[in-house]
Amino acid sequence: MKIMVVEDEELIAERIVRMCKHTLNSRLLSIVTRFSLEEADIYLESYTIDVLLLDLNLNGKDGFELLERAVASSFHTIIISANTDQAVRAFEYGVLDFIGKPLSHARLEKAFNKYDGLIHEGGGKARYVSVKKNGGLILLNVNDINYIKGCGVYTDIHMQDGRNALHDKSLNRLEAILPQYFFRVHKSYIVNLQRVKEIKNCGDNKHELILLNGESLPLSRAKYKSIKHNML
Repeated sequence: MKIMVVEDEELIAERIVRMCKHTLNSRLLSIVTRFSLEEADIYLESYTIDVLLLDLNLNGKDGFELLERAVASSFHTIIISANTDQAVRAFEYGVLDFIGKPLSHARLEKAFNKYDGLIHEGGGKARYVSVKKNGGLILLNVNDINYIKGCGVYTDIHMQDGRNALHDKSLNRLEAILPQYFFRVHKSYIVNLQRVKEIKNCGDNKHELILLNGESLPLSRAKYKSIKHNML
């Protein structure tokens, strides 16, 4: 497990690191500490993690700023904070757990056990996609996505309720973080297999996907056998 601790108080950060090492032992592959939102952002631009341990009050800055930017990532977040009144808001962002300070070994172990159970069930992928709108961020539940169309370096997300949203991640980047029921059916399309009604034979060895809402999407010849197998 690869962990990043984001905590502005050095002594508390060191204690969290010690507790993680004691709790996880050989399961801990790496652990790093960052003391500000800016340092955490820089690290996440270059490195991948499995779990983020995040305080909500960082030198007067709101930890939810990092949570908003990170919610569409494939890692899971455990909040460690004295601001227990923020727990409901944190869970709305899809955090794995919320631990009140002071932190105990038993409580941290319980949170890591929850992570292990989720990964065992195949839940190690993004649960939300965040898109920028009107100067803020909107969270889209991946279960509500029908399909995603590539538009150069951007992507166009098509939702179940008919909305569209432009995203600044490429298809390749989204493909890496989305759950397994999202499938690259064409060089320009990723589809939610749960929204596919049938595969249509168009003749001349060409096929289309028909979605539950009646839309049709191209299916490349190279992907035909794979998606047919996944839909069985």
